[in-house]
Amino acid sequence: MGLPNKDEVEGKFDQAKGKTKEAIGRAIDDEELEAEGQADHAKGEVSEGFGKARRKVGEAIEDVGESIGH
Repeated sequence: MGLPNKDEVEGKFDQAKGKTKEAIGRAIDDEELEAEGQADHAKGEVSEGFGKARRKVGEAIEDVGESIGH
C-alpha cells in the first residue's frame, strides 16, 4: 500500500473539520453550522474515496509495468 495522496489527506481533513462543525453546531443549537459540518464531512468522504481509487489505479499500473519489465 502506497502513501496517501493529496485527495486522501484533504478528504480526512474535511471529514475532521465537518465532525467538529457538526458537534459545535449541536452544542450551540446552530442548525446551519451543523448542516455545514455534515456537508464538509460528506465531501471529505468522497474526496478520500476518490484518492484511494486513484492510488490503487496507479499501483496497478506500476505492477503491470514491473511485470512487463521482467
